[in-house]
Amino acid sequence: MPHIIVKLWPGRSEKDKAALAEKMAESMTEIMGIPDKNISVSFEEVDKENWDKEVYQPDILDKKHLLYKKPGY
Repeated sequence: MPHIIVKLWPGRSEKDKAALAEKMAESMTEIMGIPDKNISVSFEEVDKENWDKEVYQPDILDKKHLLYKKPGY
């Protein structure tokens, strides 16, 4: 606990995803006091043409009340 899931369009390098995962884990440890060994991070790539159906509608519009950072689109 916790498990962080990042959904994004394809194309980011493995190096960039690994660096982001490390920064996110560092932030969880720093801000919430969670040991690094308890944090997992995964990336789910979603094609641009499927974003609305697979992410925007179910994860953003339908769960507005859970968002702490809202998109500007």
